[in-house]
Amino acid sequence: MVGEFLRSVDSEEIKPAVLIILGKALPESDKGSMDVGYRTIIKAASSGQQRLFSEGMVSIGEVYSIFKEIADAKGPGSRKTKENLLGGLLSRLDESEKEYLVRSLFGEMRVGVSEGVMLDAIAYASGARMESVRNAFMLSGDVGEVATTAIAKGKEQLDGVAIKLFTPIRPMLAEMSSGVEEVIRTLGEAAFEFKLDGARIQIHSDGRRVKIFSRRLTEVTESLPEIVSIVRSQIDAEQFIMEGEAVAFKDRPLPFQEVMRRFTRVHDVVDSSRAIPLKLYLFDVLWLEDRALIDLPYTTRWDELQKVAPPELIVPRLVTGDVGAAEEFYKKALAEGHEGLVAKGLDSPYAVGKRGKRWLKIKKSESLDLVIVAADWGYGRRIGWLSDYYLAAVSGDGYEVIGKTFKGFTDVEFEMITKRLLALKVSETRHTVQVRPEIVVQVVFDEVQKSPKYAAGLALRLARIQSIRDDKRPKDADTIETVRRVYERQFDTKDRLDRPEDVRSDNDYIAGSL
Repeated sequence: MVGEFLRSVDSEEIKPAVLIILGKALPESDKGSMDVGYRTIIKAASSGQQRLFSEGMVSIGEVYSIFKEIADAKGPGSRKTKENLLGGLLSRLDESEKEYLVRSLFGEMRVGVSEGVMLDAIAYASGARMESVRNAFMLSGDVGEVATTAIAKGKEQLDGVAIKLFTPIRPMLAEMSSGVEEVIRTLGEAAFEFKLDGARIQIHSDGRRVKIFSRRLTEVTESLPEIVSIVRSQIDAEQFIMEGEAVAFKDRPLPFQEVMRRFTRVHDVVDSSRAIPLKLYLFDVLWLEDRALIDLPYTTRWDELQKVAPPELIVPRLVTGDVGAAEEFYKKALAEGHEGLVAKGLDSPYAVGKRGKRWLKIKKSESLDLVIVAADWGYGRRIGWLSDYYLAAVSGDGYEVIGKTFKGFTDVEFEMITKRLLALKVSETRHTVQVRPEIVVQVVFDEVQKSPKYAAGLALRLARIQSIRDDKRPKDADTIETVRRVYERQFDTKDRLDRPEDVRSDNDYIAGSL
């Protein structure tokens, strides 16, 4: 049905239609922000009621154009400008149209069309191979642009979508491993790099301009002036796309949350950079001067990186197939305050947007990146706060809850997360607030256990939130398949005795159902 609709849309409206259906007012890589909350919508609707419904039917292109104007409104008086633009638009819509416009603004269309479904629809509408559509999307980062290219220009044009400067691409991802021995069994001799407790960044330069993007493809250049300065002064190349990590440092690495405070800072950046100084560590180069390197082996890309970046900017690494040497390097990473290691196959190309066995993570404690999908109101000292969080793993186009926790936050953080979750509220019962799945958290835990309380049949034991991962999209969180692999891997060193009644008693205090 979506594919048929896309075929019927005028070529200039294909991209806006795709984004609106997905509940994306703007592409992820767009630097602009709608910055429209419920209060703005209520005021806009009130002012819009005074307007005359006389301007005719609103086109998809017109809606998108107004969205862009709202995002571009900045500075004094911008709030009123946004209200007027939105009010004028709402006044020209019927009740059903208003409902879906508001849903799109908040990313909660709930029409059953996920990003994956949309890619399928684009393939259907254009007659293109699904693999071609997916590859073009991973390289461009803009599903609307991919739809326009495939449907309006022809499916053959998808093969021309390539990596290019200032268009961020989706990062290659690493699978979790149980440790050094598993890595060497899987990869043989491999490159072991420090896994830094920072924020992954992608740096683009054409010799004149430098732009920095987060792993969510959002531009963060203005927030990281010292990184821009380092790149300009210390990289011996004109045109490049490099990947690295921005790490908050004083004498030792600072917590991840400190890095994210820098990423969200757009005012008083100089003072912020003094308080929370960042170091840059590079680990890959994807484009250099006039050619893309993503299809070349890891070893070749590393050699090219070493030619243009000084040693102090390159992440520490060890190439070995010896378990003992790798274990010592792992201990060194932990001793220096880092998370662990990332092991990379020496012949691995850069698989844009994919997770696989070519890159493997080794971390001290078991952790998963999960999405908060609901929260319970607290009681006692935590009364007035949303302070018990339902943690979910990605499962197809949705999410499966695998545990709850109230541990890991300070009082200040409880208050902050309550405000953020209430802004994402979808519905509410007496005790529980269901929210849009947008906030990703890194969760450490003792074990994954069987549990009858969740549809997945699994639950986390002694879960604790370690950090909020604002650098990750919800769909970048760990999958339910990864959770199952973690569960099965525990029996590599333990005897197996599944007793549901024991699991139930162990999990009563963290379990629950939506």
